[in-house]
Amino acid sequence: MAVSVGIVEDHEEFRQSLIFLVSSFSDFTVVWSFGSVEEAVGNAVFPDVLLLDINLPRMTGLEAIPIFKGKWPDTKIIMLTILEDEFNIMTAIKNGADGYILKKTNPQKILDAIQQVYEGGAALTPMVAKQVLSFFQPVPKEKQQLSALTKREHEILSCIVSGITNERIAAELFISTQTVRNHIKNIYEKLQVHSKAQVVAKALKEKMV
Repeated sequence: MAVSVGIVEDHEEFRQSLIFLVSSFSDFTVVWSFGSVEEAVGNAVFPDVLLLDINLPRMTGLEAIPIFKGKWPDTKIIMLTILEDEFNIMTAIKNGADGYILKKTNPQKILDAIQQVYEGGAALTPMVAKQVLSFFQPVPKEKQQLSALTKREHEILSCIVSGITNERIAAELFISTQTVRNHIKNIYEKLQVHSKAQVVAKALKEKMV
């Protein structure tokens, strides 16, 4: 039986090229393709494997991973993106992605990745795998730092690690966007970091969330 594939990609030309690539082989079949998360979650057909972009209109791919996993628990998710920074890689994996592939990857490798996750494996390009392995290297005990975050700061930290935007954090916690920014500034100071990427890396590495 052919592996069924769903695609969420807002770039029309690239989406069509993916459809053509996947459909060209009898081992795979594209059951649907959409340009946004909102369109995709509204349909009733669940794919074996989902190719999911990160930069999407409205809801991002990172925010959508738990939603798709909740709707279709058996569907494997591969992030297919141009983004290769630690923040997006680690957030995607933390949120439940089964693979992380760059759009510049050789087309055959994309097909191999679909087959790998379908069979229960993980699909990572060499650069992504290197970052993941580096991230999980043990931290010398003397360099580990204890944080003194407030309950609200812990809530916001969890939202940041899940890839949620400042505006959505504000809406979910019923506070202003400026208040969210103030809390994030305090989190940066307490954790001695300077960016969201560093926040996510430290929070995951030291199991703060």
